[in-house]
Amino acid sequence: MEKLPFSKESLYQQAVELGIQNIGKASIREIVVLVNRIEKMSGLPYIRMEMGVPGLKPPDIALETEINALKQGVASIYPAIEGVPELKKETSRFIKLFLDIDIDPAGCIPTCGSMQGAFACFLTANRTNRNKEGTLFIDPGFPVHKQQVRVLGHNYYSFDIYDFRGKRLKEKLKSYLKTGKISSILYSNPNNPSWICFTKEELEIIGTLATQYDVIVLEDLAYFGMDFRNDISTPGKPPFQPTVAKYTDNYIILISSSKVFSYAGQRTAIMAISDALFSRRYPDLKRFFTSDVLGHSIIYGTLYALSAGTAHSSQLAVAAMLKAASDGDYNFIIPIREYGERARKMKKSFTDNGFRIVYDTDIDVPVADGFYFTISYEGFSGNALLEELMMYGISAITLDITGSTRSEGLRACVSQVRNDQLPVLEERLRLFRKHHL
Repeated sequence: MEKLPFSKESLYQQAVELGIQNIGKASIREIVVLVNRIEKMSGLPYIRMEMGVPGLKPPDIALETEINALKQGVASIYPAIEGVPELKKETSRFIKLFLDIDIDPAGCIPTCGSMQGAFACFLTANRTNRNKEGTLFIDPGFPVHKQQVRVLGHNYYSFDIYDFRGKRLKEKLKSYLKTGKISSILYSNPNNPSWICFTKEELEIIGTLATQYDVIVLEDLAYFGMDFRNDISTPGKPPFQPTVAKYTDNYIILISSSKVFSYAGQRTAIMAISDALFSRRYPDLKRFFTSDVLGHSIIYGTLYALSAGTAHSSQLAVAAMLKAASDGDYNFIIPIREYGERARKMKKSFTDNGFRIVYDTDIDVPVADGFYFTISYEGFSGNALLEELMMYGISAITLDITGSTRSEGLRACVSQVRNDQLPVLEERLRLFRKHHL
């Protein structure tokens, strides 16, 4: 591919026609639409790294369970908002066996994807104290979470974790919490987009300070078990998925079925609320809800207003996957290791052709190979690099929109890149380097 598929002028024209004023500031979904249009006009299939769409086949047990449930007529019945008993029981069991913590099934609640779970958490947790303002995001992070709090009209704060790893996290975090304005803290672990993973020391710092300053931690485990440096796949035996729940009672864990179980299309996730938090009374909740009990308010106040429940059939499918994992009949880590292997190969193609990994270490060890990685190229801002790569048939998103301070970087997702496209990626990167030596 010596000839570029698209000129910069044509790229700008297509962006403007779609209402995108700045490609580097565009949302993930806006980049998706833009690349779809470029592919159609140019006839060139892109190396698509902009969106975290799972690329693996869902487990047969999930598909069979959901199909059978639909055949048995569950589609004609409203699901209970708090979740079907099978899912609540198996979630509680899975959490015990793979995180080594105890959460009563009552606090294990299905949501329409982790995005709805996060939205419900923001809406409720940020109303527990009238004197607090909103959420602290430990960035970089999933851009839509900030969109959610903006839609709710909540204030938020954020900082990039990269320069505050280990013991340095304590004072940085405390500087925000001591203002008295923070209701909740959100982070993902492993992190989207940087793929850094918090250490036990860092999780203890977060948990201890959350208790000290009475803040609710929202722990997003969308990439559960995907730090492939540690195999957590044996139920009931260490190592376990690291969690802040070891260090505070003020937590809500979001567990997605999208990446780990490749069940993204069914929009079913779990919100797991600690027993202490589930039953805790916050008088200020009565401003918006009929009850001042957090668990009751989230279920019968917030989730009732948002969706009145999550689909029966997909709940049963997720319950079946959790049960199979807990029984030791299904090793859910084995298939998703494909993402780590793909990341290793793709990162090598980038670094061999002059690119640099932006978030390259977990304090003092190389960052793991997983669902995402971050790249930069000398002399380019993230915005300029994204525009340039799109002319070579490669798409991504800028780190700017994730809350990162590394404005030179892009986030690359491996999930949509097929193995047969890896030689194509290598060819395009070689051409890019040839043109930018």
